[in-house]
Amino acid sequence: MSRFFVPPENIGVRTIEITDPGDLHHMRRVLRLRPGDEVDVSDTDRWEYHARIEILEEDSAMLTILDKQAFAAEPKTKVTLYQGIPKQGKLDGVVQKCTELGIREIVPVFMDRTVVADRGNMGKKAERWRKIAAEAVKQCRRGIIPGVRDAVKMEDVLEELAGFDLVLIPYENEESLSIKEALQDTDWRPPGRKERRIALFIGPEGGFSDEEVHAVCSAGGRSVSLGRTILRTETAGPAALAMIMYELEL
Repeated sequence: MSRFFVPPENIGVRTIEITDPGDLHHMRRVLRLRPGDEVDVSDTDRWEYHARIEILEEDSAMLTILDKQAFAAEPKTKVTLYQGIPKQGKLDGVVQKCTELGIREIVPVFMDRTVVADRGNMGKKAERWRKIAAEAVKQCRRGIIPGVRDAVKMEDVLEELAGFDLVLIPYENEESLSIKEALQDTDWRPPGRKERRIALFIGPEGGFSDEEVHAVCSAGGRSVSLGRTILRTETAGPAALAMIMYELEL
C-alpha cells in the first residue's frame, strides 16, 4: 500500500488534501493511481489514515478518510543520534539504515577528529540527507519522517543533553560498562511514562577525543562498550540503535 505524508492542516474531519507536486507526480505518473484507489497517509505527527482517492488532478488530490489510527509502527523510545560527520558520503547510509531502525532525529556534528571541512555546502548535504530519510520512511512504512538537522559543533549540543532520560557515548576504551548493562539499569527510566528519550553519540572515523568523552559524561552521559570489536563509524550508529530497540522495544 502506497504511503504519503501531509501536514496536519491538510487533513479535515473526513477528507485529506494532497498538494505536494512531488507526491502528485508520483501518484499520477509513477504509481498510476486513479480515483477509487486506496492509499495510506500520515500527518507526520501522531495519526495515520487509510483513505480513498476521490479526485486526482495536476495540482491537488482529494481523498476520503476510511480509517484513522494512532501510529502503530513508531517506537516509544525516541533516540537522537549525534553523529560525528564522516567522509565520502558515509552519512547517507547511516541516515537510511537508522531511519529504518526507528531513529527519531539525526544531528550531524563536527567533532575534534572530523576530517570533513565545512566548505559552505553542508546545507545542501543536509537537504539530501532529509530526502534519504523521507524515502527510507516510505519503504519501511513508518509514521513520521525523522528530523535531520543542519550540522553543528560538538560544544553546541552539550547543553541539550539535560532534556534526555539517558545519554550514551560508545567509547572504545570503556571496559567496565556495556550498552546492555546501561540499558537494563532501571534507574534512568522515567517512572509512569512509557516514552523514553535517549541521546546516542557516535564519533567520526578517528573516534572521540578524551576531552569529548569527558565533556559528555560531565553533562550526564554514560560511556559504554558496544562489544569486543571496534566498529566503523558508519556501522556503529545502526548497530547501537538496533541494540537499543531490541532491549527496549521488543
